Amino acid sequence: MTERGIVYLKDVTKVYQQGKVDVRAVDNLTLNISRGNFAALCGPSGSGKTTILNLIGGLDVPTGGDVFLEGNNLASLTRSQVAAIRRDRIGFVFQAYNLIPVMTAYENAEFVLKLQGNSEAECRERVMGILKEVGLEGLENRRPDEMSGGQQQRVAIARAIVTRPAIVLADEPTANVDSVTADALLDLMQGLNRNSGITFLFSTHDQRVMDRAHRLILLRDGKIESDEVRN
Repeated sequence: MTERGIVYLKDVTKVYQQGKVDVRAVDNLTLNISRGNFAALCGPSGSGKTTILNLIGGLDVPTGGDVFLEGNNLASLTRSQVAAIRRDRIGFVFQAYNLIPVMTAYENAEFVLKLQGNSEAECRERVMGILKEVGLEGLENRRPDEMSGGQQQRVAIARAIVTRPAIVLADEPTANVDSVTADALLDLMQGLNRNSGITFLFSTHDQRVMDRAHRLILLRDGKIESDEVRN
């Protein structure tokens, strides 16, 4: 058997009920994501991409099978233990940014660090360093409505990585920005992957993301149709 990676889904099924109909969003799927991957889940709408990210992130639970993160079977943990793993070991980047509108860029990036109980000095050092790294130096006091879509997504990336997570789950992160901004965001995330070793797993329809992925996993009807590893 292949050594388990940072993420390992074993025979995972997820069934949703829509009215009187059962919808099998993920169908007996096994998937191994190695540490340091820059991988993308792709496929048509309804193929299971976002459901898989939600299962890995502990935002949803499988109907059958097991989800492991860094060797921990999420099903064997309490809700508070899963929440702690989600807070400390997983970064999330969403299509709609999901920033807190009344908070500044600094405060949005700092939010999870404060939940972890870090000191003000530690928070400031890490947040200012991350904002500089993602190209937002000097914009730390702007609220989301004072920033462009690309700048808001950079704040979201800063928030996702400031805790030094094991993996970043990025759900259609380039969907709401123009092509120039999308390329810049992908440059940023590739650099973080290459230089800091952060594992990225995307769900995407964007050909630009697919072209840059080191591993491209094509889904259809909740199953893996193809799994291509690139140099």
